[in-house]
Amino acid sequence: MGRATDGNGPTRSRERFLQGEAVEAGVRVPISNSWQRCRALGLSPDQPGLPFRDDFERDARIVRAAGPVLDRLQSWFAGSRMNISLADGDGTVLLRRFGETSLARSLPAFQRVPGFVFAEQYAGTNGIGLALAERQLVQVYGAEHFAERAQGNACRALPVRDPISGRIEGVLCLGYPRSAEDPALAGVIRRAARAIERRLLGQSSERERALLRTYLDTSAETAAEPHHSVGVGELTLGMRPCDRAILMEKAVELISCAQRAAVRVALSDGRRVTLVSRPMTTATGVEGFVTEAILPGPAPYEPLLVPWAAEEPVRLTLVPTDFTRDTATSGGSAASAEPTTSAAAAAAVASAASALAPAPVSPVSPVVQAMSVVPAVPPSAAVPVPAATGLVPLRAEAREAEAVGEPGSEPAGRSESGAGARAAAGGRRGSAAPANPPARGLVLVGEAHVGRYALAARRRLELLTDASTRIGTTLDVRRTAEELAETAVPRLADYVTIDLPEAVLRGEEATDPFSDLYRTVVHGIRDDCPFDPVGKRTDYGPATPHQRCLTSGQAVLEPDLRSAMGWIGHDPLRAETLLAQLSSLIAVPLVARGVILGVAVFYRGQHHAPFDDDDRSLVQELAGRAALSIDNARRYTRERTMVLALQRSLLPQGLPDQDAVDVAHRYLPAESDVGGDWYDVIPLSGTRVGLLVGDVVGHGMLSAATMGRLRTAARSFAELDFSPDEVLTHLDNLVGRLDREDPIAGGAGVFGATCLYAVYDPTTQQCTMARAGHPPPALVRPDGTVSFPDLPAGPPLGLGGLPFEAVDIDLPENSRLVLYTDGLIEGRDRDVDVVLDRLRGVLAHPERTPEEICETVLDTVAPVHPHDDIALLVARTHALAPERIASWDLPADPALVSEVRAAALRQLADWGLEEAGFAAELMLSELVTNAIRHGSGPVRVRLLHGRTLICEVSDRSNTAPHLRRAASTDEGGRGLFLVAQLAQSWGTRYIRQGKVIWAECGLDAA
Repeated sequence: MGRATDGNGPTRSRERFLQGEAVEAGVRVPISNSWQRCRALGLSPDQPGLPFRDDFERDARIVRAAGPVLDRLQSWFAGSRMNISLADGDGTVLLRRFGETSLARSLPAFQRVPGFVFAEQYAGTNGIGLALAERQLVQVYGAEHFAERAQGNACRALPVRDPISGRIEGVLCLGYPRSAEDPALAGVIRRAARAIERRLLGQSSERERALLRTYLDTSAETAAEPHHSVGVGELTLGMRPCDRAILMEKAVELISCAQRAAVRVALSDGRRVTLVSRPMTTATGVEGFVTEAILPGPAPYEPLLVPWAAEEPVRLTLVPTDFTRDTATSGGSAASAEPTTSAAAAAAVASAASALAPAPVSPVSPVVQAMSVVPAVPPSAAVPVPAATGLVPLRAEAREAEAVGEPGSEPAGRSESGAGARAAAGGRRGSAAPANPPARGLVLVGEAHVGRYALAARRRLELLTDASTRIGTTLDVRRTAEELAETAVPRLADYVTIDLPEAVLRGEEATDPFSDLYRTVVHGIRDDCPFDPVGKRTDYGPATPHQRCLTSGQAVLEPDLRSAMGWIGHDPLRAETLLAQLSSLIAVPLVARGVILGVAVFYRGQHHAPFDDDDRSLVQELAGRAALSIDNARRYTRERTMVLALQRSLLPQGLPDQDAVDVAHRYLPAESDVGGDWYDVIPLSGTRVGLLVGDVVGHGMLSAATMGRLRTAARSFAELDFSPDEVLTHLDNLVGRLDREDPIAGGAGVFGATCLYAVYDPTTQQCTMARAGHPPPALVRPDGTVSFPDLPAGPPLGLGGLPFEAVDIDLPENSRLVLYTDGLIEGRDRDVDVVLDRLRGVLAHPERTPEEICETVLDTVAPVHPHDDIALLVARTHALAPERIASWDLPADPALVSEVRAAALRQLADWGLEEAGFAAELMLSELVTNAIRHGSGPVRVRLLHGRTLICEVSDRSNTAPHLRRAASTDEGGRGLFLVAQLAQSWGTRYIRQGKVIWAECGLDAA
């Protein structure tokens, strides 16, 4: 235990850890996690040896690529105690180099030769094992090693990846004494790893060139064949770009099948081209496939679908390049050219160019450019490769020999060739050609795994493309998050959970997105995975992937959940349950416009391959796109909340006191936007009440503001005691003026509204209604009979030029009058007649109160997802009892004024309103006198005993009195002034024959 006590490193922490104590905070997280894994595996720090394998591939691609690089490193570190190792993806050491030859003699015998395993599960915490676990450059120093024998050493290790597939092919490790630590070693090992990766890419090109040479040699040997051979440039001459792309994409599909197959490709001009793939093996044993195109010919093929599937997805693009160059331009020989790469690949190669770089890849023929491999491009940049349809294996042996060209046989159809091969073979021999021979030529050459990588890249691109159409279809935050989960399951993940702050769901920015998180979405292939339920507050520890991704702003990959100590330690009981079903996860923050909106976690089950680095890049891209949609929905929610607050503030905040009707109302905004629907209840003179419902055309802030202006104007017109048709006429003029005055409208008539106005008089039990393009009301009689009165429709407000008509309808006491806007009955997929029949059935229950009617109508008649606002107003009528009404008809005789005063006082005494007698006597005296003197008879006097005492005097004159202040020299003009002082309110309303002057007196007046 004390072998490293004299050096640097977390010696004391390691000792405490081995004794079962908690690890100090000073130990790096990767080292701490590795120690925890070692303990879980039951490893001993003083175990004597390591496993040894002698069945590893000694001539593996990684060995051939890394050998020269390790030789160069050995020459650099000559004379030093540097230990240079190369291990494969399983931790088995394949190559070793030493700065001092004598250093090898100090190692155990079995470690002097390749084959021993340094994986973490056998050797504990070490450079090679930790690099495979962390998938990045690592440093292990002194006592950070788990094994006792490594306490005096330090090392740096870095994974080496295949540039095409992105998979880890091996690990390069530099080991040295602790005293030899140098920060520059990080740059050295990075440059060395890049050099190895470049050589791996070069090996891929060599294999493809070998396949192509074999193909050309085979074609040249059998040039005397009855088919017309063409190159891709000639084959695609005059083709549309889409057709050329389809041919290349289908060729990739065929190669990825890794079997003899064919596919018919329909071109945009109606022609059909047959693509055929066949295996090819070089003299050195390199295996691959070639794909050839056969122009229309007489040989039919039997259709039989060939299944295809991609292996692990990778970042790869297959780029068809120029095939039009002919050997004639270079004097009959193929011109030399480097393999074509993308700008990203060129930049990667340039950055790797150093003293460690291997010799350049040998030049190749332009024909090799039939397929150029471009590594390390993001999935979003990959060329889309549509799914193959109609893959046809060549069933009959004769057809195989004819159409595919079996190596080693001599059928006529075996000598396909590209343009370069035709030149080498001296052109085609047309003497034996039939009258209409099918033409054929090389399209693609390569290995099956390259095609699978291309398919995987295409599927990733398809997922991103699909996400762009499926995510953000609504402007609802919760639904947008659900769409992200539904897009990823099951194509990318088995389960997805999304946690958002409650403030984001309300449309606001979260004040503390790191802690104020609630489970918003749980979606997966099954419903029994024990995640936290929707709505529960989630709390993550600092070492969990969820919190780490929020802190770093980057996706966090945990390829093996059983080794994710921070995740397990946060909630061991739940983790143990989840580990039975899950194998890996990716936690990614939802960040849009610099604002953290939440966190999404993608899980894969035990039956699927774990997530890798490419999946992490894909998830990051997917989450970024979804976060923008979520943020758009959040901003819309905030704007909608503001407009809805404005809308509700412009609607009645309470119902006025009146005795004519019992009223219940509802306002239901549309799901997508806020409109301009409104309602109002307006007390009028003579115990009457006005009921108003309207709908402004359009949605949004402008409609809400317009609604407020119209409601205010409509209330003002109604309180002037205009009849319903006159109120609509005034509103129509107002809407037309708003259109003309609005600078945005420019006279185009952007404003518009519909309206229904009804005035109910409890003294006569009569309702006067008029409408302007609005749906008719529903009338429920006391016996339950439901009808929709046939009111004249009238034009919508704002059109002008057409009159409105008012209709009088008798409403017995306890009738129901239901007013509503068109959002209740209309919809994109709703039949208005069917909805009205449903409304009729709901209303045919006279025992229901207005509140119950409102609830029932919204539950059963209103659409589940309303696209328009709904305003609903239900009124149950009352009648003023006849004993509370007193009236007198008298001719225009001033002598009768005293008799009216006396009769009124007697009636007030009968009602028990003697205290109001003095004020009522003075008001009646003045009003009757004015009617006799200035109006035209006969005169009618009426007293109404309701909440207040109302005195009404009517005559047949249309001349209305006006209140004015009389001068000191005037003999009259003071009567209305007295009325105004004694009454709570007074006014004039016009009737069909004349006018009514009324004054309302409080019952507590003396």
